[in-house]
Amino acid sequence: MVMEALINAGGKGTRMGRCGTEKPMQIIGGKPVVRRAADALAGAKGIDRVLVSVSDHTPATEQYLKESGIETIRTSGRDFVGDLHEAFETMNGRFVLTCPSDLPLITTEAIDGFIESFDGGMESLIAIVPCALLQGMGIKPSYTRTMNGEEWVLSGITIMDREMTLRDEYLQEHFYETGGREFAVNVNTQEELGLARKLFEEEL
Repeated sequence: MVMEALINAGGKGTRMGRCGTEKPMQIIGGKPVVRRAADALAGAKGIDRVLVSVSDHTPATEQYLKESGIETIRTSGRDFVGDLHEAFETMNGRFVLTCPSDLPLITTEAIDGFIESFDGGMESLIAIVPCALLQGMGIKPSYTRTMNGEEWVLSGITIMDREMTLRDEYLQEHFYETGGREFAVNVNTQEELGLARKLFEEEL
């Protein structure tokens, strides 16, 4: 199955604090983290278009992406759901893969595996990782879900029925359970940024 991908890069990034750099533009392994996500998605066999949503909160990110030839869509930046709808309205296919801009370890191979597990009869597929994996890396998850007696963390990577989402219809959830570190590390705080940089060097 081939689909479009949306990277969300228009949020306020308040948990990162005042550090002088927009969260999607934090450098890890010599590249802005948003570029790492965009490159991983652009190389995936199941992705034929990558779009990045930006807003007034991320002007430097928008300028960098445009100069890099990466397609952007300007959204309001008011909230995640609103930005998602605004971006979805400009897209064409039935299904869209959504990805945060702050997953520095994500790879094309990991995305390929996720897409391959998606059945076109699904309404949504959500990548989740064990809470214990994050805790083992020194990350304290801000939100967990209990399933089958185990604590899981949402990676932020999903495949969604775009048309149903725009109609505000409930999407039946399916889950892609993975122990891959590629899905596990989000960069929301200064502490997580430092950890991500260390983990990235270990991956080399």
